[in-house]
Amino acid sequence: MSQHSVISIESIRVACRNCTVSSLCLPMGLASEDVERLDEIIRRSRPLQRGNKLFEEGERFRSLFVVKTGSLKTFAPTPDGSEQVLGFHLPGELIGLDGIDKGIHACSASALETSAICEIPFGQLEELTAIIPSLQHQMYRLLSKEIGHDTDMLLVLGKKTAEERLAAFLLDFSRRLRRRGLSATDFYLSMSRHEIGNYLGLAVETVSRLFTRFQDDGLVHVERKHVRLLDLAALESIANSMGPCRHQQQR
Repeated sequence: MSQHSVISIESIRVACRNCTVSSLCLPMGLASEDVERLDEIIRRSRPLQRGNKLFEEGERFRSLFVVKTGSLKTFAPTPDGSEQVLGFHLPGELIGLDGIDKGIHACSASALETSAICEIPFGQLEELTAIIPSLQHQMYRLLSKEIGHDTDMLLVLGKKTAEERLAAFLLDFSRRLRRRGLSATDFYLSMSRHEIGNYLGLAVETVSRLFTRFQDDGLVHVERKHVRLLDLAALESIANSMGPCRHQQQR
């Protein structure tokens, strides 16, 4: 497994079998010759810089994308001309599923930091899934996982208080980092407070106040975008509405 931490053109040319996130996005039990066949269709381009778009709303759907390094956000325009953040995407996670149904992307995706992306042309992927059953099963698993995650977040946004939403967001981020073998309690949030608030349906001032409150309560330590989770059990309790009653923050 590659241990490169600095993004470079050379590091993103590494084949799937040597990729640091291959265990997250490749089918389990895929034969080595099938890995090579999949690797042959994957395109690796120059890294995206912060703010660069991977695709835009209304653009023709051609490919799925896997985040190799860095992170991205997906978003859609709102009637008032601003944007609604739909999600944040970490290494090993798939982007672009929104375009499969109608053949066009229903949202846009842009880099939150310098990010390397693997592009998988969908037509060629369909051809491979027809002859590699384990790859087809993996695609079903990824689709199901994406739907399940979106459902969980809709419940968070629709029913929970402001502090429950932020606690759930931090825990979700923590679990996803743990899954890729990184620290679940010590990490950087690549998105801004404004983007977090937009995603959670909270004013940026509310997000900042809640981070301060969580820190005062000994649940987290925050230094700009560097976050350490100090009490996972307490955050779980808040996220699941089992903790002591707290004053609900308003927008």
